[in-house]
Amino acid sequence: MGKLSFSQDLGIDLGTANTLVFVKGKGVQVREPSVVAKNIETGEIEAVGSAARNMIGRTPGNISVIRPMKDGVIADYDTTASMMKYYIQKAMKKRSFFASKPNVIVCVPSGITMVEERAVIDATKQAGAKDAFPIAEPFAAAIGADLPVWEPTGSMIVDIGGGTTEVAVISLGGIVTCRSIRTAGDDMDEAIIHFIRKNYNLMIGERSAESIKMEIGAAGEVKQDEELDIRGRDLLTGLPKTITITKKEIATSLADTVDSIVDAVKGTLEKTPPELAADIMDRGIVLTGGSSLLENLDQVISDETKMPVFVTENPLESVAIGTGKSLDYIQHFRSHPNVSTRQSAD
Repeated sequence: MGKLSFSQDLGIDLGTANTLVFVKGKGVQVREPSVVAKNIETGEIEAVGSAARNMIGRTPGNISVIRPMKDGVIADYDTTASMMKYYIQKAMKKRSFFASKPNVIVCVPSGITMVEERAVIDATKQAGAKDAFPIAEPFAAAIGADLPVWEPTGSMIVDIGGGTTEVAVISLGGIVTCRSIRTAGDDMDEAIIHFIRKNYNLMIGERSAESIKMEIGAAGEVKQDEELDIRGRDLLTGLPKTITITKKEIATSLADTVDSIVDAVKGTLEKTPPELAADIMDRGIVLTGGSSLLENLDQVISDETKMPVFVTENPLESVAIGTGKSLDYIQHFRSHPNVSTRQSAD
């Protein structure tokens, strides 16, 4: 496979929760939340990324904090394009002023429609890309996790992000079978919010729910219980209130979401050809994505599938690293559409 050399190439992991930009030869240069603060009255962008995320739940009436990506796809086209433009410029700040526009490989969920994929490509070009190529998210994740994707052997990757969970079996540079479900980290946060509201009449925000998930979140049976004090608004009195919750309670609240992810893994294995399934038995299942860090999730999947399960070394950046490594093979993406889009997606 011939390699092409470009002076300016970027790989972008355009995620529901975070956007990462990989600069060829430099690695991941930008890792920011996919959040934009917009002035409703003037339509101007007030803040992007971490600065905008810090405004969630704290803005006056004329400023709206938007997450322009929903379930792995674009929910607000113009805001997404503005956000990507900001991140592309931030990643290339040290480049020459007279440098040409970059070629960009951008990841898309494997279950995305052609219309949704077109929107991602158009938004990337509007953000300043010379040309843009889609790559299936689980394929990029597998490359970033150093799986032997080009060899005639089965590799199974489970990428659990903020908006989607991507499960794929890869062999010989293509996706053999895959499944994309719009259940992932955001649903875990929503489940925690709903559980606390239902059981304690306490309203908490998205950021609080995410903090709870990261501190005491767990999957399956909890062996060693922990407690955490959380603050929110009492729905009965309307006043601020502090309660204490346990790790077992949070594990209970996350059970349905975890079950959906496990079902997606098992469903993909059921459609995997026997020879590749035997390879996966030997090599194991690889987990990546930020939500794969949920405590005990790897063990739950291992117990359900009866296979070894590993979390990759750098789960937060593996998709971005995969898009970056794919920059050498832009010509391959032009001529092999099954690599860059979807195949056998449910």
